[in-house]
Amino acid sequence: MTRSNPQVSEAVRTVPASQLLGERGLVHIEHQGERYTLRITRNNRLILTK
Repeated sequence: MTRSNPQVSEAVRTVPASQLLGERGLVHIEHQGERYTLRITRNNRLILTK
């Protein structure tokens, strides 16, 4: 995202991880034709892999 004025603040959407990842704790994200996986680890951390 390109910002012309860094002093202008934009609202950033906040989504609970449980809503985003669902019961399986896993979601696939497509970005510029590439597929990424966001998941919760056994240590309850988030990890994004390609």
